[in-house]
Parts: sequence; structure tokens; C-alpha cells
Amino acid sequence: MFRISAVALASLGGVNAVSEQVENRANPIRRVVTMLQSMEKKVKAEGERDEELFEKYMCYCKNGASGLQASIDAADTKIPQVESAIKEGEATLAQLKADLVQHKSDRADAKKSIAEATAIRTKEAAIYAKDSGDHKTNIAAMGKAIASLEKGMAGSAFLQTSAATVLRRLTIEMDLSNTDRDLISGFLTEGRSGYAPQGGEITGILKQMKDTMESDLEDLTKTEETAKANFDGLVKAKEEEIAANTKAIEEKTVRAGELAVEIVNMKEDLDDTSKALLEDKKFLADLSTNCATKKIRVRCCCGDAC
Repeated sequence: MFRISAVALASLGGVNAVSEQVENRANPIRRVVTMLQSMEKKVKAEGERDEELFEKYMCYCKNGASGLQASIDAADTKIPQVESAIKEGEATLAQLKADLVQHKSDRADAKKSIAEATAIRTKEAAIYAKDSGDHKTNIAAMGKAIASLEKGMAGSAFLQTSAATVLRRLTIEMDLSNTDRDLISGFLTEGRSGYAPQGGEITGILKQMKDTMESDLEDLTKTEETAKANFDGLVKAKEEEIAANTKAIEEKTVRAGELAVEIVNMKEDLDDTSKALLEDKKFLADLSTNCATKKIRVRCCCGDAC
């Protein structure tokens, strides 16, 4: 009995399978419906994906255009500023170069002034040394002559002294009245053996000559001191001028070098910004065209009027 039932069940299963196969072969419409349902799901999924991509693209059109426009506006603002900075920098650089030329010229002139003043001062000092030396020698000789005459020396004894020799020369060189010159010349020529110098005219004339020479020496000394002070003041002023110009040359040379580099960098920046601006404008124009085209295509695909 059990065996009969098992056989019956097996037979029944086989019949059902055969029946299903027959039914499938007999119903091709079901297969088509199944395929269409599968295609519908696929199309729907692709539509959802395309819609998502479109929304992203539209978002990019909006945000990308906004970003590009901001970049373009920034470049439009920056370019004139950089051009102005370059123009100002080039003007400043030109002025710095002109200043350097002037500073170098001024420094050279100051050095030349010191050299010329030094040469003049050297000559003046040499002249003073000679003139003051001569005056001191003459004053000393005149003092000896006066002392000798006051002590009673006269005649050939006095005429053989060095003081008498100096007196002969001074009689010719000094500015004396004709009367005084004649008196001294006569005394030196004749000797006047009986001459009393203590109260005589010759001693008085010699003392006046000595006073004159001492006054001249004092004037020479004052002139020398003034010339020396003026020279020292000039040298100090010119040395300060040289130092100031040297400092200015050093500082402006550094500044000129730095500014030249800044100008080169600004020109490169201007070139890069200008190129980027052109690219951004072109890309923005292309983006606007592409986004508009994309909207039209989507409308057409969705059945809107094109």
C-alpha cells in the first residue's frame, strides 16, 4: 500500500512539472509581460539616475557660474590695482636711480672739495709758517738792536752785528716815512759815533718798527687761526655730507634692487591674472551655453515644446 502511494506521488509531481512547462509554452504573453516589467524597472531606475545627474548638473551650472563670476569680478578689480602699483613702482624706481646718481655726484663733489681745501690749507699753512718765522726773526733782531743801542753800542761795533744787517733789510722792506728811512739809512751808513740812542730818534723809530712787526705777526696768527678753523669746519661738514650720501646710496641701492624684483613679480602676477580672467570668461560663456542647451534637451525629452 505504501509503495503504491509513493509511486502515485512521484507520478503526480512529474505531471505537475510537465503541466507547467506546457503552460509556459502555451502562454508567451506572460513572458513578454515579465520582460516589460523588468524593462520598466530598469527605465525607471535610469530615469531616476538621469534626473539626479541633471539636478547635480543644474546645481553645478548655478554654483559654478556664481564662482566663476566671483573670480572674474575679483580679477577685474585686481588688474587695475596691479597696473597702478606697477606704474607707481616704476616711477619710484626711476626716482631712486636718479637719486643714486645725484648722491654719488654729491659725494664725489664733497671729496673733491676736501681735496681742494686741503691743498689750499697746506699752502696757507706753509706761507704762514714762513711769514710768521720771518716776523719772529725780525722782531727778535729788532729787540736786540734796540737793547744794544740802549746800552750805548754804536758806531762800527753795532754795524757789524746781525741786528744791523736785519735793520738794513727792514729799512728797505718796511713801509716807513721818507724821514724815518733817511735817518736809519744815515745812521747805518755813517755810524754816528757820538750818537746817544737812549733818547734819540733812531731808538724810537726802531721801537715803532718792532711794534708794527708784532702787530703784523698778531694779524697773521689770527688769520691763520681763522683759516684753520674754517678749514676744519669745512672738512667736518663735507665728511658728514659724504657719510650721509654714502648711507643714502647704500639704502637706496638695496631699495632699488628690492623694488625691481617686486615689479617683476607684479608683472608676472598681472600676466597670470589676465590669462586666468580670459579663461574664466571663456569657460563661463561655454558653461552658460552648455547649461542652456542641457535644459532645452531635457524639456524636449520630457515632451515640452522645444
